[in-house]
Amino acid sequence: KLCGYLQKLSGKGPLRGFRSRWFVFDPRRCYLYYFKGPQEPLPLGHLDIASACFSYHQPEAGAAASGDEPAAFEVHSPGGAVTAATRQDMTYWLQELQQKRWEYCNNLDAAKRDSRTSPTPSDFSKGLVAKDNPDLSILSQNASAERARNILAVETSPTDLVGEQAASQPAPVQASAINFSLKQWSTEIKNSMSSLRKGNNENRRSVFYTTEEWELLDPTPKDLEDSMALEEKRKHLAEGNKGLTSSAFPFDFGRIPHKARRPLKDMIGSSKNRTSSDSSPTEWCSGNGNRLVSELQLKYQSQQEELEKLKKELLSQKELVRLLQQTVRSSQYDKYFASRLCEGVPKDTLELLHQKDDQILGLNNQLEKLNLEKDSLQQEVKNLKCKVGELNERLGMLMETIQAKDEVIMKLSRQLSECEDSTSSQSGAINSPTATCTNKELQELDRLKDNLQGYKTQNKFLNKEILELSALRRNAEAREREWQAKYTSLEAKLCQIESKYLILLQEMKTPVCSEDQSPAREVITQLLEDALKAEPSEQPEQAFFKPHLVSEYDIYGFQTVPEDDDEEKLVAKSRALDLRSLSLTENREISTGVKWENYLASTMNREMMRCVELKNLIRSGIPHEHRSKMWKWCVNLHVKKFKDSAVPGYFQTLLQKALEKPNPASKQIELDLLRTLPNNKHYSSPTSEGIQKLRNVLLAFSWRNPDIGYCQGLNRLVAIALLYLEQEDAFWCLVTIVEVFMPRDYYTKTLLGSQVDQRVFKDLMSEKLPRLHAHFEQYKVDYTLITFNWFLVVFVDSVVSDILFKIWDSFLYEGPKVIFRFALALFKYKEEEILKLQDSMSIFKYLRYFTRTILDARKLTAIAFGDLNPFPLRQIRNRRTYHLEKVRLELTELEAIREDFLRERETCVEKRDLISDDEEDS
Repeated sequence: KLCGYLQKLSGKGPLRGFRSRWFVFDPRRCYLYYFKGPQEPLPLGHLDIASACFSYHQPEAGAAASGDEPAAFEVHSPGGAVTAATRQDMTYWLQELQQKRWEYCNNLDAAKRDSRTSPTPSDFSKGLVAKDNPDLSILSQNASAERARNILAVETSPTDLVGEQAASQPAPVQASAINFSLKQWSTEIKNSMSSLRKGNNENRRSVFYTTEEWELLDPTPKDLEDSMALEEKRKHLAEGNKGLTSSAFPFDFGRIPHKARRPLKDMIGSSKNRTSSDSSPTEWCSGNGNRLVSELQLKYQSQQEELEKLKKELLSQKELVRLLQQTVRSSQYDKYFASRLCEGVPKDTLELLHQKDDQILGLNNQLEKLNLEKDSLQQEVKNLKCKVGELNERLGMLMETIQAKDEVIMKLSRQLSECEDSTSSQSGAINSPTATCTNKELQELDRLKDNLQGYKTQNKFLNKEILELSALRRNAEAREREWQAKYTSLEAKLCQIESKYLILLQEMKTPVCSEDQSPAREVITQLLEDALKAEPSEQPEQAFFKPHLVSEYDIYGFQTVPEDDDEEKLVAKSRALDLRSLSLTENREISTGVKWENYLASTMNREMMRCVELKNLIRSGIPHEHRSKMWKWCVNLHVKKFKDSAVPGYFQTLLQKALEKPNPASKQIELDLLRTLPNNKHYSSPTSEGIQKLRNVLLAFSWRNPDIGYCQGLNRLVAIALLYLEQEDAFWCLVTIVEVFMPRDYYTKTLLGSQVDQRVFKDLMSEKLPRLHAHFEQYKVDYTLITFNWFLVVFVDSVVSDILFKIWDSFLYEGPKVIFRFALALFKYKEEEILKLQDSMSIFKYLRYFTRTILDARKLTAIAFGDLNPFPLRQIRNRRTYHLEKVRLELTELEAIREDFLRERETCVEKRDLISDDEEDS
């Protein structure tokens, strides 16, 4: 984890200064959060690293060595002034933040997928749904850009103030923080004033521009023209003179240099300019010679272009002459045959000759075409070889440039070391005043040497920063163009639909023709065909531009539109479009995502614990990208005592035992595997990945709990858990539901606990929804026939998938009380519609499908956790105890009646042929 202590500029007025803060990097959103201390739960704020750029100020060597001036760097984002305790820490933070920004932004380019998924897969690595989102890979970058990044990289190792171990250390105190802020202001004022002075002072010092300064500098049109012409000449000169070495930086950053700011080439070569203010005559001559060579090369290039144009025109004229000659030959040939050779020759022979002549002409034409193609391919091969040669030359030139720079640096270092050695050898032979003077010179030399090294490091860092920002800017522009194309396509489709809709409305308002010939019928037919038409397969590069409002499967793998019935398909597609519209227009979803990010950021320094804030967040729904992590945490919260008492590898031991020994439940498990979730692509075929995982979890649980073994309904619970959890976590999720949440005998053969819950639910219906309960009683509708399956499988296949997983979020955190809440909420949601139905058949028919028409998860959640309060769990437990005794008495009476019937059947001859259903099954 990238974390540690840094000094953050904060405060107002005279109290504004640097204060020690604990910084933690969050890879999910590329945020750098800062806290008051390592143990604080809530962050004070954050810096957006993805859209930031970095710079730092090179202090004087003497100040840096004495520790008077801290190692300050700036994140060009609101409130981004930060200092590190040491320069080593600063360099490490800068290189790590640069790398994190590079990876995150390139992952954004690779993540061309549904907007409801996260661009980073850090928390999204478990379950079957995770397999639908392959690991993101950084887009393949330009080789020269990657090589430049590696060359310019400054590798630094962290100190004790960086990393998780730094949390146990006291925060470093910056004694001169406020003084430093004042010094920084004065330095910035001096730099800005020096840049406004008249005259050319560029030879005296080098200037390093930050990203914001590059953007703010505005050149004049004349400066732009001059700089562009100069840059073109330099490019041609660099291509023509391979062996020449210069101080120019060999990478193009997409920036146009001009007079108002120093280009990178001058910035890097400024150390040479500082050595002498005037150029020697030799350098002047070489400069004129280079200028003459560049002008000659420009002339030569223009003549070459004109020559190429003339060659192309010559080739076209040659082709035209060849075609004309061929036409003349064929006409003469036909004339010759018609005049002389045709006399006395049979007609069949003449036709055969004509056919052969045509074939010969066709083959000749084909041969000529092939020769032309061969020539063009050979020319193309030559051009490619020339390009390869040019690229090799450029590469050699770049390598020689780098080598020359290294030689200059080594030469300067040797001169410095020789100067130091000569000074030290002569120090013993001079008197005291001379020795003092020499010591001062040595100190000045050391200071200049440190300054040189610092500026070189700063120069490399800033060059790398400019290189990365240019690449990221190009990627952002490409993303913007793609989104613009998608927006245009959507707008065109909307206009088409709106046009048809207006035609239909006009015809319905004032019909022009009879009903059979009405254009409204044609419009309706066309709209139905467009709605039901399957989308054709498309090329991968075109897939991003075409708007997909309804895909074949949703993000959970459930089929959105059935394949068989057209009427059912139309309803399903309409429902999917409504869901999509809700997800796009719901502003609350965005705020919920922000709340989740803030909460997860607050848990970076501490373990997650049960609290009111977390419960409210889970009730609003866990975001898709965090659901895997949160479900696993909820399951571990409830089964911690079971897992602590179990031996290591407990699940694998059960699974191995189930695979080696026959199990009475295995036959029924095999029969139910493909019937679990046939409308989900992870369980739709025997070869699906989810089928094997489902089999393993059910077999392992049947060996853990032989009293239950297997009950129909457990397969659906496990299938939903496997979408976000791995096999072992899904096994413990099933243990949580069966052995922790639900009462005993809930999934046994008698389903005693399930029957009890239906009676408890009837009591709650009469209390919370008395009008609806009385309505059902009036028409003698037993709604528990519908709700029984809701409780047994926790609403699987009863509600739309978005609502289902929001129910499961709260269910895994709070327990079975959530089932009662949402069951009542579903009835309350449609209470008025149900009350309008006035016969038992229509009521029961409506109850069988009405839950699939509820799409607004926000409204349903508000009813479940707001309108139905108070909802004490003690009341549910008391009613369960009361109804459990009644159901047991009824079952005892039924068992007594059964035994009486068996005795009577044995004694009575007429009833011996009667058998019960259980006996028939056995």
